[in-house]
Amino acid sequence: MFSKKSGFVFITALLVAVFFLFNKGGETRKINPPKLDSLHLGEKIICYRPMRHGSPNMSIEKKGEKIIAHNYGHGGSGWTLGPGSANHVINLLLSSEHANDMKKDSPITIIGAGALGLFSGYYLEKMGYTDITIVAEKFESLTSHNAAGLLAPVSMDNDPKMQKIVDQIGIDAYKFYESIAQKKHDDFKEGAVVLPTYFENRADSGLEPYVGVVMKPAKDVVLDFGNGTTRNMVAYDDGIFIDTAKMMVGLSNHLKSKNIKFVQKKITSFDDVEGKFIINCSGLGAGNLNGDTLVVPVQGHLIMLREQVSADLKYMILVYFNEAKTKFGQKVKRSFYIFPKHLPNTGANDIGVIGGTFIEGAHDGTPNEEEFEILVEGAKNFYGVK
Repeated sequence: MFSKKSGFVFITALLVAVFFLFNKGGETRKINPPKLDSLHLGEKIICYRPMRHGSPNMSIEKKGEKIIAHNYGHGGSGWTLGPGSANHVINLLLSSEHANDMKKDSPITIIGAGALGLFSGYYLEKMGYTDITIVAEKFESLTSHNAAGLLAPVSMDNDPKMQKIVDQIGIDAYKFYESIAQKKHDDFKEGAVVLPTYFENRADSGLEPYVGVVMKPAKDVVLDFGNGTTRNMVAYDDGIFIDTAKMMVGLSNHLKSKNIKFVQKKITSFDDVEGKFIINCSGLGAGNLNGDTLVVPVQGHLIMLREQVSADLKYMILVYFNEAKTKFGQKVKRSFYIFPKHLPNTGANDIGVIGGTFIEGAHDGTPNEEEFEILVEGAKNFYGVK
């Protein structure tokens, strides 16, 4: 016969075993891996995220007679924070003493035509301002066009004092994109989709501050790729994919329909702008334009996929790998992500993008093209395919 003590130990062990049996990874979800052989790899893209050490510059400054609202340095989170950041900075400007003589018809110049510049134009117009000009060196093939499109704060350097503001900006942006995904936005009917989004753990997602506010708690799941490889992950089933190409077109068309002017010109000094009020969304250009030595490029590599099964790519994944050195001696943080991005004027099944790298300080002279091969191998290893 069992003693009371041995019986208690046995029951406890049994309960622990049952717990781990049913909680070893949560529900199993089957995912068909994408085709990653050379025939299914398309355009290779190198882009440069504008990161500012310490935090993005979201501030109001007076320089001579110019009133400048700065909004740059968001790293790989320009789209994640774009709507909320633009609205935040414009409200900072309007609530400052510098805006005392700012009228609805006052000329306002936005420097930069990426996501932050276009969102700034959008919110100014919604607030009733009528004389808005967006000035940029170019309007196509920007980092904002190439960006993959996961709504999650990545490739940023935030002062802890700024984190609460950054989190609120991200929450506001989530609401903006969610309204598009739910077909409830007045101005945009496409450009964002709610999709399951997978990370290795909750901390890596950066989304925990959103949980309980605009997002549901993450679930522990097991991804089964049907080839003997499984991965324990956490799933945010209300993650948001931002179709950056569609959003850039939609924003541009909307602004033009509201008679906002687009002028192609390189601005090398704030004195190049005739008007008094400036929204500075110049990204990497802010390093020279604003004399900001804290702005650095963060190089990223991504590869468009070709001839995939679109039904198999209704999810997003981001996992972080190792840190290493490039052949140029630059520190590289390697990761793997996959999103269902589709470029305009490509085949219906040319869907999906894989990335990515975070190489601080890299530039056109150090393209680190060997990272493309490393990226593909990392993706294959993750899925367990050859």
